[in-house]
Amino acid sequence: MVPKVHSDLQMSMAGNESGQKIESWKKYMHVFGERLIRFPCLAWNTIWKVGCDDPRRLIHAFKVGLSLTLVSLLYVLEPLFQGIGQNAIWAVMTVVVVFEFTAGATLCKGLNRGLGTLLAGLMAFLLDYIANASGHILQAVSIAVAVLIIGAAATYIRFIPSIKKNYDYGVVIFLLTFNLLTVSSYRVDHVFKLAHDRFYTIAIGCAVCLVMSLFVFPNWSGEDLHHSTAFKLDGLAKSIEACVDEYFYGQVDFSGDVKSSEDPIYKGYKAVLDSKTTDETLALHASWEPRYFRYCHKFPSQQYVKVGAVLRQFGYTVVALHGCLRTEIQTPQSVRVLFKDPCIRLAAEVSKVLIELANSIRSRRHCSPEILSDHLHEALQDLNTAIKSQPRLFLSSKDIQANNMLATIAAAQAGATEQITKHGKASLPSVKTDSSALLDWKTKRLSAEQTKDVEQLPERKVLRKQMSKIAITSLEFSEALPFAAFASLLVETVAKLDLIIDEVEELGRLACFKEYRHGDEFFDSSEKPRVDVLENHLPSHGGE
Repeated sequence: MVPKVHSDLQMSMAGNESGQKIESWKKYMHVFGERLIRFPCLAWNTIWKVGCDDPRRLIHAFKVGLSLTLVSLLYVLEPLFQGIGQNAIWAVMTVVVVFEFTAGATLCKGLNRGLGTLLAGLMAFLLDYIANASGHILQAVSIAVAVLIIGAAATYIRFIPSIKKNYDYGVVIFLLTFNLLTVSSYRVDHVFKLAHDRFYTIAIGCAVCLVMSLFVFPNWSGEDLHHSTAFKLDGLAKSIEACVDEYFYGQVDFSGDVKSSEDPIYKGYKAVLDSKTTDETLALHASWEPRYFRYCHKFPSQQYVKVGAVLRQFGYTVVALHGCLRTEIQTPQSVRVLFKDPCIRLAAEVSKVLIELANSIRSRRHCSPEILSDHLHEALQDLNTAIKSQPRLFLSSKDIQANNMLATIAAAQAGATEQITKHGKASLPSVKTDSSALLDWKTKRLSAEQTKDVEQLPERKVLRKQMSKIAITSLEFSEALPFAAFASLLVETVAKLDLIIDEVEELGRLACFKEYRHGDEFFDSSEKPRVDVLENHLPSHGGE
């Protein structure tokens, strides 16, 4: 009887498990079917959004497609194929590797590739001429020695900062082409023809890329760097105003999720903090672009990098200001409202200066001589006056009790000294000051507490992690202490404005900005800003 019941129980459990598996599979297929139905719509929305964010991406895609079509004719058309042969495929590979989004990036890679191929071909031809004159056995030895020396030397010079910055891709192409031609020359008799055909096909591919980049709807790295700098200034201005408005009007979020993609404050300074690599890359590519010679001055790419560095320093202060909205200990709204007007006014003046700097860069003109107006200094003075008018807010009740106790201890010490003097006893060797008396009192109290803790040491437990928040909040801090940190950071933004103004003025001098005229401050900035320029640079995969 017992085995039968046991077998029935196992069968029922197996049936339940199989039923659960079937239900899970049904749910999985249902979810998969819904995703499959939504996929075409999601794909179309993504494709449409990428094009709407920057229409230049669609133009660049057609330019690459047209360039590949043109170089493919070398392989498709019979007369061209008879003249070039199988090496025509190098032109197609050159277009795929060299063609970049901006003209400066294409120039940098195209000239590096052409120069590296040319030098490698010349050196390989020279080595082949010397090796053929030395005999078959010595030819193999000379090839091995040349590959060793040239390979080691070319790899070593890649570590030189100037080479690594400007010509690293050219050195890689040189190393690849040299080894390909040198090693193959041991088995192939006509190495000069091989180098000749390879160089010409690569030159054709580079020429097609340069013509399409420079003359067909060109995208300039210098323009991207210029507009991104103005865009970063606008973002910092919006972040400061949004941060102060949220502090005094909005509900402070304690979740700690500072890097939320929907947070307008985070959106404002994110582009600034992530701009170091972008600025340096765009500045490097802009230095290769020739179009700025028509302005009779060199494009000040490195000055844009310096402006970006100063903006990042300013952005770190904005990050700290944003962090004040996410702290666990907050100043009550009743205390914040006492300083609301001067803080909002100060933030508005700082934002106004940043917007004026952005407009001056965007319109290529010098800043207004009155960019640091009296209103900014008046806002600072009002904030200082408001803080000084509420001194008791920045002291806790413990501080007040300590001050009262200080006075009591000092009075007791003075009374004891008078009594000793009246009775004619020996005077004290020294009279303790108020601070030393308070220090002694605190030392005795601390030693008594430590003695008590040592006696109860076996029963003492470590403070649990989940109780740390309760322990911190139970301490009696000053109510205005968090606001003091917020106000200090707000004043710090004013102090860093001078650095930004100096760098922008230096940029205007080097870039030959036009002089400021009255009325230029009314600049129409309604144009939609471009997306992050780093998103338009596709990664390169390999040298070939």
